[in-house]
Amino acid sequence: MRILLLNPNASPSITDLVAREAAKLARPGTELVPVTGAFGGRYIASRATFAVAGHAALDAWARHADGIDGVLLACFGDPGLAAIKELSPVPVVGLVEASLAATVGRRFSIVTGGALWEAMLRESVTLAGAADALASIRTVAPTGADIARDPEGSLDLLARACAACATEDGAETVILGGAGLAGLAPRLRPRVPVPLIDGLEAGMAAIQDALVRPRPSAAGAPGIDSVGLSPALAARLAAR
Repeated sequence: MRILLLNPNASPSITDLVAREAAKLARPGTELVPVTGAFGGRYIASRATFAVAGHAALDAWARHADGIDGVLLACFGDPGLAAIKELSPVPVVGLVEASLAATVGRRFSIVTGGALWEAMLRESVTLAGAADALASIRTVAPTGADIARDPEGSLDLLARACAACATEDGAETVILGGAGLAGLAPRLRPRVPVPLIDGLEAGMAAIQDALVRPRPSAAGAPGIDSVGLSPALAARLAAR
């Protein structure tokens, strides 16, 4: 099975990090195809960069979807997820989507890097219908890109935030989100008194499970002409 590991952050180093950690989670017979967004912010940390990332994610999917059995959108905010699902004939999973699915039945918190993510993630949780189970969202001052550059320097900060979600906010489980935080969960778990869900781990489990389940045919979208898009994306839109 070939999984398109799609990073809409326009940062090859983040793609390399995610691909390295995802490879540890890949089941036998799974091939990962890592792809970096061709344009946009080097790291998504605001509404503006998130909006551009949705286009970048859809464009990257259009250019690399042939021969793919599944898509993992490897960005915790899931930019462009619904649009890719609308067009894709194969399963598509986002990290927020998978992480929330792993918390069903438990009160949860989210910890990530970058202060502007709090409001954005609250909206995502609400849209997913999980707001009643949300205990808190805690952001640490470094962005995910900063954490990826200096993971050692961020461990204590992240550990304190995750632990506070349980001891102060009443969370029964904590989601650690952000592509730049990939690989840190195993080192943080001994310092967190409740289960710690890693976004990438949840995403890899979800997409690999989806590949072995029957999937109903996608309804798709009507073909439409477009202007100014990449040839690959324009062709995908027109072909519906």
